[in-house]
Amino acid sequence: MRSAAATFLICAALALAAGCGSTQHRGSSPSAPASQAPGAATTTTAESATGKARLQPSGTPKFARPSRTAAVRSGRVRIVYRNITIRPDTLRVRVGSTISWTNEDPTQHNVTSVKGRQRFASGNFGQGRSFEVRVNRPGVIDYECTIHPATMNGAIEVVS
Repeated sequence: MRSAAATFLICAALALAAGCGSTQHRGSSPSAPASQAPGAATTTTAESATGKARLQPSGTPKFARPSRTAAVRSGRVRIVYRNITIRPDTLRVRVGSTISWTNEDPTQHNVTSVKGRQRFASGNFGQGRSFEVRVNRPGVIDYECTIHPATMNGAIEVVS
């Protein structure tokens, strides 16, 4: 009975990982499911050292770019971590603005620049905590939560 329940749970996890709905694909990438958010990395199911199935990111996140017509914000700009996502995940700000990431999830997150002229890494922070960076150079900063890079990645365009 115990192995039947374990088998059922593994099959359910695999079904969730596979997703439901349309099998159509967007764009020119036949490997990206239609339900995948733009800019997200794909996930695969792997077996851990304990023999249990687990999800893990495969590939690198594709960072979205802020729209050229998006408003340019300044001062203190807040980004919220909620439901293992980032809101907003792209934005445009003026040089000298302070970006504040606030964790509203009950799980740990972090903020780490991946590329760009300004580098930073917050370390993990829990629910209700924030991390701030003052942006002082024009350019695009790609960043991610290294714990959840497939769903938690973003881009900030810093303009003069």
